Amino acid sequence: MEIERKYLIEKEQLPANLASYPFHKIEQGYLCTSPVVRIRRQDDDYFLTYKSKGLMAREEYNLPLTQEAYEHLKSKADGLVISKTRYLLPEKDSLTIELDVFHADYEGLFLAEVEFPSEEAANSYTPPAWFGRDVTFSSDYHNSTLSKGRK
Repeated sequence: MEIERKYLIEKEQLPANLASYPFHKIEQGYLCTSPVVRIRRQDDDYFLTYKSKGLMAREEYNLPLTQEAYEHLKSKADGLVISKTRYLLPEKDSLTIELDVFHADYEGLFLAEVEFPSEEAANSYTPPAWFGRDVTFSSDYHNSTLSKGRK
């Protein structure tokens, strides 16, 4: 079960020392958006992911892929293949902020996600001052929606 909150971040609010944090280079495409079936390259690892319906909490299953399988499926992706850099920033209560800096079609979009051990923890979370609008309950900012292109 994935339980997360998601926030828009303004460029001016990004941490100044972003490059000092660990990060992953991510490329992902969607074979289906209802239900969500995603392929992802994260650095040198490849995955096929299924996500159930939901906004703050939903089931998620990850299966390993080979690079060859990923490349084969990538050509079958619907819509845009999204590319982003995901920075991992430590947060209070042993949480991690996953800060996505989007590239290509979504250059200038910055989203922060925080995953929680329970819905109670997610509902009681107070985000840092540099976070922008809470978009947890808007499917507009799901990557599967973004893969359909800008409106």
